[in-house]
Amino acid sequence: MKQQFDIYLASASPRRRELLDQLGVGYRVIRQDVAEDVQAGESPQAYVQRLALEKARAGWNSLPVGNHIPVLGADTAVVVDGRILGKPRDRDEGLAMLAQLSGRCHEVYSAVAIVAQTEAVKLNVSRVCFDTLDAGLCEAYWDSDECHDKAGAYAIQGRAAAFITRLDGSYSGVMGLPLFETAGLLKQFGMDPLRLPQVAEVREDTKII
Repeated sequence: MKQQFDIYLASASPRRRELLDQLGVGYRVIRQDVAEDVQAGESPQAYVQRLALEKARAGWNSLPVGNHIPVLGADTAVVVDGRILGKPRDRDEGLAMLAQLSGRCHEVYSAVAIVAQTEAVKLNVSRVCFDTLDAGLCEAYWDSDECHDKAGAYAIQGRAAAFITRLDGSYSGVMGLPLFETAGLLKQFGMDPLRLPQVAEVREDTKII
């Protein structure tokens, strides 16, 4: 008998898988390719909500006609002085990002969207404050390989937790999937995470062309 699952997850992020596991939500991963360029004049709030929806829509549109299982998409952005810090392209850019975050606070915008016959999106905004980081510490952190594919060049769930002096908002949102908002959307689509049957998640990937 085929394993059951509750949603499709339009993300390859292991962090988002871990957070859905935490909610007890069964899922199947479907990979998608969505351009992540910021549009002219686009605010961080609009940017992450648009991308979360575009990822979920791409997933939904890739599925066979008649599919009734919703698709979840998400996006997260680290923002300093209104400027979005993406994933660092190389060591120099990563070190520059860490230096920019050092000794100050920044915002993390995290959006989650679900698409089925209807669609909805929710946004979480958190404020994260860093201790002062000297150049040697930034270099050591970069060399740990933990931050290479992370927005803002850090991962709150890893060694960078030791840099954070204050967090106002959602730990899971900074990690990549705000669980309060995610649970609210799931309820909106008829799924209550606290009452879902315990089903094993399914991890086979479907490539969206």
